[in-house]
Amino acid sequence: MYKLIKPLLFSMSPERAHHFSFDNFREICKCPFAEDITQAIYDISTPNDAVELFGLKFKNRIGLAAGFDKDALIFDEFANFGFGHIEVGTVTPKAQPGNEKPRLFRLVPDQAILNRMGFNNHGADAMAERLRDRKRFDVIIGGNIGKNKVTPNEEAVADYAYCLKTLYHVVDYFVVNVSSPNTPGLRQLQDKGPLTHILNVLQKLNQSLGKPKPLLLKIAPDMEMDQLADIADIAFSTNLSGVIATNTTIDRSGLLEKRRALEKLGPGGISGKPLTKKSTDVIHFLHKETGGKIPIIASGGIMTGKDAKEKLDAGASLVQLYTGFIYNGPGLVKECMRAIRARKK
Repeated sequence: MYKLIKPLLFSMSPERAHHFSFDNFREICKCPFAEDITQAIYDISTPNDAVELFGLKFKNRIGLAAGFDKDALIFDEFANFGFGHIEVGTVTPKAQPGNEKPRLFRLVPDQAILNRMGFNNHGADAMAERLRDRKRFDVIIGGNIGKNKVTPNEEAVADYAYCLKTLYHVVDYFVVNVSSPNTPGLRQLQDKGPLTHILNVLQKLNQSLGKPKPLLLKIAPDMEMDQLADIADIAFSTNLSGVIATNTTIDRSGLLEKRRALEKLGPGGISGKPLTKKSTDVIHFLHKETGGKIPIIASGGIMTGKDAKEKLDAGASLVQLYTGFIYNGPGLVKECMRAIRARKK
Protein backbone atom coordinates (compact mmCIF):
# COMPACT_ATOMS: atom_id res chain seq x y z
CA MET A 1 0.00 0.00 0.00
CA TYR A 2 2.82 2.43 0.86
CA LYS A 3 4.27 1.98 -2.64
CA LEU A 4 1.08 3.57 -3.98
CA ILE A 5 1.15 6.48 -1.53
CA LYS A 6 4.88 7.22 -1.59
CA PRO A 7 4.96 8.98 -5.02
CA LEU A 8 2.28 11.38 -3.79
CA LEU A 9 4.17 12.11 -0.57
CA PHE A 10 7.49 12.54 -2.39
CA SER A 11 5.86 14.99 -4.80
CA MET A 12 5.35 17.34 -1.84
CA SER A 13 7.98 19.20 0.14
CA PRO A 14 9.16 16.96 3.02
CA GLU A 15 7.65 19.08 5.77
CA ARG A 16 4.31 19.39 3.97
CA ALA A 17 4.27 15.62 3.36
CA HIS A 18 4.90 15.08 7.07
CA HIS A 19 1.91 17.17 8.15
CA PHE A 20 -0.26 15.74 5.36
CA SER A 21 0.50 12.21 6.57
CA PHE A 22 -0.24 13.08 10.19
CA ASP A 23 -3.55 14.79 9.42
CA ASN A 24 -4.82 12.03 7.15
CA PHE A 25 -3.65 9.10 9.27
CA ARG A 26 -5.34 10.63 12.32
CA GLU A 27 -8.61 10.91 10.42
CA ILE A 28 -8.34 7.42 8.97
CA CYS A 29 -7.89 5.96 12.45
CA LYS A 30 -11.23 7.50 13.50
CA CYS A 31 -13.06 5.29 11.01
CA PRO A 32 -14.72 2.12 12.35
CA PHE A 33 -12.33 -0.83 12.49
CA ALA A 34 -9.47 1.20 10.92
CA GLU A 35 -7.16 0.67 13.89
CA ASP A 36 -8.02 -3.05 14.06
CA ILE A 37 -7.27 -3.45 10.36
CA THR A 38 -3.98 -1.54 10.62
CA GLN A 39 -2.86 -3.67 13.56
CA ALA A 40 -3.85 -6.86 11.78
CA ILE A 41 -1.73 -5.89 8.76
CA TYR A 42 1.37 -4.52 10.49
CA ASP A 43 1.60 -5.70 14.11
CA ILE A 44 3.04 -9.21 14.17
CA SER A 45 4.29 -9.08 17.77
CA THR A 46 3.96 -12.21 19.90
CA PRO A 47 4.85 -12.79 23.58
CA ASN A 48 8.15 -14.32 22.40
CA ASP A 49 9.21 -10.95 20.96
CA ALA A 50 9.01 -9.16 24.31
CA VAL A 51 12.17 -7.90 26.01
CA GLU A 52 12.77 -6.35 29.44
CA LEU A 53 15.18 -3.44 29.63
CA PHE A 54 15.93 -0.97 32.45
CA GLY A 55 12.86 -2.14 34.32
CA LEU A 56 10.44 -1.75 31.40
CA LYS A 57 8.80 -4.45 29.30
CA PHE A 58 8.90 -3.74 25.56
CA LYS A 59 6.59 -5.91 23.46
CA ASN A 60 9.28 -6.03 20.77
CA ARG A 61 12.65 -4.46 19.94
CA ILE A 62 11.46 -1.98 17.28
CA GLY A 63 10.74 1.67 18.10
CA LEU A 64 9.95 4.95 16.40
CA ALA A 65 12.77 7.45 16.91
CA ALA A 66 12.38 10.94 18.34
CA GLY A 67 11.75 13.72 15.85
CA PHE A 68 8.96 11.95 14.01
CA ASP A 69 6.10 12.64 16.43
CA LYS A 70 7.92 15.46 18.16
CA ASP A 71 4.77 16.99 19.71
CA ALA A 72 3.09 13.71 20.71
CA LEU A 73 0.26 14.33 18.25
CA ILE A 74 -0.53 10.79 17.05
CA PHE A 75 1.53 8.42 19.22
CA ASP A 76 -1.50 6.18 19.90
CA GLU A 77 -2.19 5.90 16.17
CA PHE A 78 1.45 5.09 15.36
CA ALA A 79 1.29 2.26 17.87
CA ASN A 80 -0.95 0.41 15.40
CA PHE A 81 2.04 -0.13 13.09
CA GLY A 82 3.54 -2.60 15.56
CA PHE A 83 6.14 -0.47 17.33
CA GLY A 84 7.23 -1.66 20.77
CA HIS A 85 8.10 1.88 21.81
CA ILE A 86 7.62 5.41 20.53
CA GLU A 87 9.89 8.28 21.48
CA VAL A 88 8.26 11.72 21.37
CA GLY A 89 10.12 15.03 21.21
CA THR A 90 12.58 16.60 21.23
CA VAL A 91 10.56 18.91 23.46
CA THR A 92 11.74 22.10 25.17
CA PRO A 93 10.28 23.98 28.17
CA LYS A 94 8.78 26.76 26.06
CA ALA A 95 7.25 26.46 22.62
CA GLN A 96 9.54 27.60 19.83
CA PRO A 97 9.17 27.81 16.04
CA GLY A 98 12.49 26.22 15.15
CA ASN A 99 14.65 27.34 12.28
CA GLU A 100 13.48 29.20 9.20
CA LYS A 101 11.88 27.16 6.40
CA PRO A 102 12.76 25.32 4.26
CA ARG A 103 14.58 23.16 6.79
CA LEU A 104 13.87 19.57 5.75
CA PHE A 105 15.19 17.98 2.54
CA ARG A 106 15.28 14.56 0.91
CA LEU A 107 18.57 13.28 -0.49
CA VAL A 108 16.94 10.61 -2.63
CA PRO A 109 20.11 9.20 -4.29
CA ASP A 110 21.45 8.56 -0.77
CA GLN A 111 18.17 7.39 0.80
CA ALA A 112 18.75 10.13 3.33
CA ILE A 113 17.16 13.16 4.96
CA LEU A 114 18.89 16.46 5.72
CA ASN A 115 17.24 18.48 8.46
CA ARG A 116 17.87 21.63 10.44
CA MET A 117 14.50 21.76 12.19
CA GLY A 118 15.89 23.36 15.35
CA PHE A 119 13.67 21.75 18.01
CA ASN A 120 10.41 23.25 16.69
CA ASN A 121 7.74 22.17 19.19
CA HIS A 122 4.73 23.29 21.21
CA GLY A 123 6.48 23.08 24.58
CA ALA A 124 6.58 20.59 27.45
CA ASP A 125 3.27 21.60 29.05
CA ALA A 126 1.33 21.09 25.81
CA MET A 127 2.99 17.71 25.31
CA ALA A 128 2.12 16.63 28.86
CA GLU A 129 -1.54 17.48 28.25
CA ARG A 130 -1.67 15.28 25.15
CA LEU A 131 0.09 12.39 26.85
CA ARG A 132 -2.43 12.46 29.70
CA ASP A 133 -5.00 11.30 27.14
CA ARG A 134 -2.89 8.26 26.24
CA LYS A 135 -4.99 5.22 25.30
CA ARG A 136 -2.38 2.57 24.53
CA PHE A 137 -0.26 1.28 27.40
CA ASP A 138 1.11 -1.80 25.64
CA VAL A 139 3.59 0.48 23.85
CA ILE A 140 6.36 2.21 25.83
CA ILE A 141 6.54 6.01 25.48
CA GLY A 142 9.87 7.80 25.80
CA GLY A 143 10.26 11.55 26.29
CA ASN A 144 13.19 13.15 24.46
CA ILE A 145 14.07 16.46 26.16
CA GLY A 146 16.17 19.45 25.12
CA LYS A 147 16.84 23.10 25.83
CA ASN A 148 15.36 26.20 24.24
CA LYS A 149 17.50 27.94 21.64
CA VAL A 150 17.61 31.18 23.67
CA THR A 151 18.79 29.42 26.85
CA PRO A 152 22.56 29.83 27.37
CA ASN A 153 24.47 26.58 27.80
CA GLU A 154 25.40 27.49 31.37
CA GLU A 155 21.66 27.56 32.20
CA ALA A 156 20.69 24.53 30.12
CA VAL A 157 20.30 22.22 33.10
CA ALA A 158 17.22 24.18 34.22
CA ASP A 159 15.54 23.54 30.85
CA TYR A 160 16.19 19.81 31.02
CA ALA A 161 14.97 19.71 34.62
CA TYR A 162 11.75 21.54 33.70
CA CYS A 163 10.98 19.04 30.94
CA LEU A 164 11.72 16.06 33.16
CA LYS A 165 9.49 17.34 35.95
CA THR A 166 6.66 18.29 33.56
CA LEU A 167 6.62 14.94 31.75
CA TYR A 168 7.51 12.73 34.71
CA HIS A 169 4.04 11.24 35.18
CA VAL A 170 3.21 10.77 31.48
CA VAL A 171 6.26 9.04 29.92
CA ASP A 172 7.98 5.76 30.69
CA TYR A 173 11.60 6.86 30.16
CA PHE A 174 13.57 10.02 29.39
CA VAL A 175 16.26 10.80 26.83
CA VAL A 176 18.60 13.76 27.28
CA ASN A 177 19.35 15.22 23.86
CA VAL A 178 22.62 17.17 23.76
CA SER A 179 23.56 15.94 20.30
CA SER A 180 21.39 17.71 17.75
CA PRO A 181 23.55 19.76 15.34
CA ASN A 182 20.71 22.22 14.71
CA THR A 183 20.68 24.20 17.97
CA PRO A 184 23.75 26.47 18.15
CA GLY A 185 26.28 25.29 20.73
CA LEU A 186 24.20 22.32 21.89
CA ARG A 187 26.84 19.70 21.12
CA GLN A 188 29.24 21.51 23.46
CA LEU A 189 27.12 20.06 26.26
CA GLN A 190 28.48 16.61 25.33
CA ASP A 191 31.81 17.61 26.88
CA LYS A 192 32.52 15.66 30.05
CA GLY A 193 32.19 18.49 32.58
CA PRO A 194 28.88 20.07 31.54
CA LEU A 195 27.31 16.74 30.61
CA THR A 196 28.17 15.14 33.96
CA HIS A 197 26.69 18.15 35.76
CA ILE A 198 23.44 18.03 33.78
CA LEU A 199 22.98 14.30 34.27
CA ASN A 200 23.75 14.42 38.00
CA VAL A 201 21.20 17.19 38.53
CA LEU A 202 18.58 15.30 36.54
CA GLN A 203 19.23 12.07 38.42
CA LYS A 204 18.84 13.86 41.74
CA LEU A 205 15.52 15.33 40.57
CA ASN A 206 14.50 11.95 39.16
CA GLN A 207 15.08 10.32 42.55
CA SER A 208 13.12 13.01 44.37
CA LEU A 209 9.93 12.58 42.33
CA GLY A 210 9.13 9.06 43.51
CA LYS A 211 9.97 5.95 41.53
CA PRO A 212 12.86 7.04 39.26
CA LYS A 213 12.29 6.81 35.53
CA PRO A 214 15.01 5.35 33.28
CA LEU A 215 17.28 8.17 32.09
CA LEU A 216 19.14 7.77 28.79
CA LEU A 217 21.51 9.93 26.77
CA LYS A 218 21.39 10.46 23.01
CA ILE A 219 24.80 11.05 21.46
CA ALA A 220 26.19 12.27 18.14
CA PRO A 221 27.84 9.91 15.63
CA ASP A 222 30.68 12.36 14.93
CA MET A 223 32.62 11.92 18.19
CA GLU A 224 36.24 10.83 18.41
CA MET A 225 37.10 7.60 20.24
CA ASP A 226 38.35 9.45 23.32
CA GLN A 227 35.05 11.34 23.48
CA LEU A 228 33.13 8.08 23.23
CA ALA A 229 35.29 6.67 26.02
CA ASP A 230 34.26 9.70 28.11
CA ILE A 231 30.61 8.92 27.36
CA ALA A 232 31.13 5.40 28.69
CA ASP A 233 32.70 6.79 31.89
CA ILE A 234 29.86 9.31 32.29
CA ALA A 235 27.26 6.60 31.79
CA PHE A 236 28.66 4.69 34.76
CA SER A 237 29.38 7.68 37.01
CA THR A 238 25.90 9.19 36.56
CA ASN A 239 24.08 5.86 36.69
CA LEU A 240 22.54 6.21 33.24
CA SER A 241 20.03 3.56 32.23
CA GLY A 242 21.24 3.54 28.65
CA VAL A 243 22.59 5.36 25.59
CA ILE A 244 20.92 6.05 22.25
CA ALA A 245 23.38 5.85 19.38
CA THR A 246 23.08 7.96 17.38
CA ASN A 247 21.69 11.33 16.34
CA THR A 248 22.22 12.76 12.84
CA THR A 249 25.64 13.34 11.34
CA ILE A 250 27.21 16.52 9.96
CA ASP A 251 29.67 14.45 7.89
CA ARG A 252 28.92 14.79 4.17
CA SER A 253 31.70 12.63 2.78
CA GLY A 254 30.77 9.88 0.35
CA LEU A 255 27.31 11.19 -0.48
CA LEU A 256 25.87 10.53 -3.93
CA GLU A 257 23.98 13.83 -3.98
CA LYS A 258 25.89 16.37 -6.07
CA ARG A 259 28.17 18.65 -4.07
CA ARG A 260 26.73 21.83 -5.57
CA ALA A 261 23.18 20.75 -4.69
CA LEU A 262 24.27 19.98 -1.12
CA GLU A 263 25.89 23.37 -0.72
CA LYS A 264 22.68 25.00 -1.95
CA LEU A 265 20.65 23.15 0.71
CA GLY A 266 22.82 24.55 3.48
CA PRO A 267 23.66 23.16 6.94
CA GLY A 268 21.89 20.38 8.81
CA GLY A 269 22.15 16.87 10.17
CA ILE A 270 21.91 13.87 7.85
CA SER A 271 20.00 10.70 8.67
CA GLY A 272 19.36 7.53 6.71
CA LYS A 273 21.61 5.19 4.78
CA PRO A 274 24.80 7.33 4.99
CA LEU A 275 24.57 6.95 8.78
CA THR A 276 24.22 3.15 8.84
CA LYS A 277 27.86 2.11 9.28
CA LYS A 278 28.83 5.17 11.30
CA SER A 279 26.18 4.51 13.97
CA THR A 280 26.93 0.78 14.02
CA ASP A 281 30.61 1.52 14.65
CA VAL A 282 29.65 3.76 17.61
CA ILE A 283 27.42 1.01 19.03
CA HIS A 284 30.19 -1.57 18.70
CA PHE A 285 32.72 0.70 20.42
CA LEU A 286 30.40 1.62 23.31
CA HIS A 287 29.30 -1.97 23.83
CA LYS A 288 32.92 -3.06 24.09
CA GLU A 289 33.96 -0.04 26.21
CA THR A 290 31.16 -0.65 28.74
CA GLY A 291 31.50 -4.41 28.74
CA GLY A 292 27.88 -4.63 27.63
CA LYS A 293 26.73 -3.28 31.01
CA ILE A 294 25.05 -0.15 29.61
CA PRO A 295 22.07 -0.89 27.32
CA ILE A 296 22.25 0.73 23.89
CA ILE A 297 19.34 1.71 21.67
CA ALA A 298 20.35 1.86 18.01
CA SER A 299 19.11 4.81 15.97
CA GLY A 300 20.58 5.76 12.65
CA GLY A 301 20.48 4.26 9.18
CA ILE A 302 18.16 1.31 9.77
CA MET A 303 16.76 0.96 6.26
CA THR A 304 16.26 -2.83 6.11
CA GLY A 305 15.76 -5.80 8.39
CA LYS A 306 19.41 -6.69 7.80
CA ASP A 307 20.42 -3.29 9.21
CA ALA A 308 18.35 -3.92 12.35
CA LYS A 309 20.00 -7.31 12.82
CA GLU A 310 23.48 -5.80 12.42
CA LYS A 311 22.73 -3.18 15.10
CA LEU A 312 21.79 -5.92 17.56
CA ASP A 313 24.84 -7.97 16.57
CA ALA A 314 26.98 -4.88 17.32
CA GLY A 315 25.61 -4.72 20.86
CA ALA A 316 22.30 -2.84 20.74
CA SER A 317 19.29 -4.07 22.70
CA LEU A 318 16.60 -2.11 20.83
CA VAL A 319 16.44 -0.32 17.48
CA GLN A 320 14.61 2.81 16.32
CA LEU A 321 13.37 3.73 12.86
CA TYR A 322 13.03 7.16 11.31
CA THR A 323 14.35 7.76 7.79
CA GLY A 324 13.90 4.11 6.84
CA PHE A 325 10.25 4.49 7.81
CA ILE A 326 9.94 7.46 5.43
CA TYR A 327 11.58 5.70 2.48
CA ASN A 328 10.18 2.21 3.02
CA GLY A 329 6.95 2.71 4.94
CA PRO A 330 5.39 0.89 7.89
CA GLY A 331 6.14 -2.49 6.35
CA LEU A 332 9.72 -1.93 7.55
CA VAL A 333 8.58 -2.66 11.11
CA LYS A 334 7.52 -6.17 10.10
CA GLU A 335 10.67 -6.66 8.05
CA CYS A 336 12.84 -5.78 11.04
CA MET A 337 10.80 -8.01 13.33
CA ARG A 338 11.28 -10.98 11.02
CA ALA A 339 15.01 -10.35 10.67
CA ILE A 340 15.38 -10.23 14.45
CA ARG A 341 13.41 -13.45 14.86
CA ALA A 342 15.60 -15.19 12.27
CA ARG A 343 18.65 -14.00 14.23
CA LYS A 344 17.53 -16.06 17.24
CA LYS A 345 17.37 -19.32 15.26
